[in-house]
Amino acid sequence: MTKVLCTGTFDLLHKGHLNYFEQAKKLGNHLIVVVARDKTIEKERGILPIYNEKERLKKIAEQKNVDKARLGHEEDKLKVVEEERPDIILLGYDQKINKKELSKKLAQRGLHPKILRAKAYKSEQYKSSLLKKLINKVSLICIC
Repeated sequence: MTKVLCTGTFDLLHKGHLNYFEQAKKLGNHLIVVVARDKTIEKERGILPIYNEKERLKKIAEQKNVDKARLGHEEDKLKVVEEERPDIILLGYDQKINKKELSKKLAQRGLHPKILRAKAYKSEQYKSSLLKKLINKVSLICIC
């Protein structure tokens, strides 16, 4: 069994996310999706997601290509990799993670998964930050 792991916030689930899961599933036969914790997102971005971690986890678990959905760890993001021991980690095309640095940190823990980066899927249309900006504009229009 080839285990593939991918991670993300997955707030406002969209076709770009679904394509990410499709790309990941093609790399193996068991897809594990790790959903970022609310506290982690707030710490890194300074804001909470629109949907809480339980809602996002539930939505991810319902997706056809996802074999297992789980929450990440708040204190140690790499602990989930130790626990799941994937053969492949597929990073999102826009995730700000250095593949070499990640590989080095995992090797220090005795882990050596192949680390790949997903291809963008219509990034001019399906990018969470763009969708959130659009929602904010619509909200402002509705208030006025």
